[in-house]
Amino acid sequence: MIYHITAFAIGFLLDLLFGDPEGFPHPIRLIGLLSSKLEKKLYPGEKKKRNGVILTVLTLLITVSLTAGILLAAYHLHVLAGILVEAVMTGQILAANSLKKESMKVYAYLAAGSLSDAKRAVSMIVGRDTVGLTEEGVIRAAAETIAENTSDGVIAPMLYLAVGGPVLGFFYKAVNTMDSMIGYKNERYMEFGRAAARLDDAVNFLPARISAALMIFAAELSGGDYNVSGAKRIWKRDRKNHASPNSAQTESVLAGALSIRLGGPASYFGKMVEKPWIGDEIRKISPEDIKKADHLMYKTAWLCFLFSIFILLLLTFL
Repeated sequence: MIYHITAFAIGFLLDLLFGDPEGFPHPIRLIGLLSSKLEKKLYPGEKKKRNGVILTVLTLLITVSLTAGILLAAYHLHVLAGILVEAVMTGQILAANSLKKESMKVYAYLAAGSLSDAKRAVSMIVGRDTVGLTEEGVIRAAAETIAENTSDGVIAPMLYLAVGGPVLGFFYKAVNTMDSMIGYKNERYMEFGRAAARLDDAVNFLPARISAALMIFAAELSGGDYNVSGAKRIWKRDRKNHASPNSAQTESVLAGALSIRLGGPASYFGKMVEKPWIGDEIRKISPEDIKKADHLMYKTAWLCFLFSIFILLLLTFL
């Protein structure tokens, strides 16, 4: 257990300090490539729902088997090699640094007055159409993805890493990756992507609610820039204002903490989707809200890390 705790801590710090170095091969891309190749083989079949289940199971089996095999080989070679490999894997699974880096590109372009560049930058981190977005729409899109990925990209994978190391961590990321690729409720993926989408809802159910609670606590620790009572009130009122059972958990906290309004109608694949609003427009959203959202995400990540380390040490020495 102590080796796992050491690797977990090093991996968390690796993500905060270095994120995903450019040019360094990333396992999540390989999972996406695997899923894409399986889709090309399985989608043409008539039984879309069954084939979607097969894709999901095969992707998970291959991901978990390879991860476990690499870890076992590293620890068999030497305990230090095992810790190093586990730490690197842990850093690759977490995404706090990358989320901040990409969202701050949006902020930088807006601060420079380049809306077109800001649209291009935000298109890299959101699933909606960005060409027709106003400046307010760009900021809202960035803030929403920071809030959602505080859970999906940071807290949820961290919790799974704490419980089961990189094996469970990459299991979670494989589910998340498949959902982002085939989990859409459109004509192509309604049946084929159903298994991946529902599994993603299931694995995120508890982490999303833990993330919301930690984010509220982070707001309390962050001083007057955040409306703590607003975060609690909007979370209670709007946490279900989303088609996903999980996404509005952290979005509602952020909207309340910043006294802004998120959500609302958005275009996906050229089709306008009516989505409920989250929060109250007590003030106009501004580019500074991107920085505030990132600050809250980082503080939430630290709270989750400290909580995880405490629980792991407790289990080790009691």
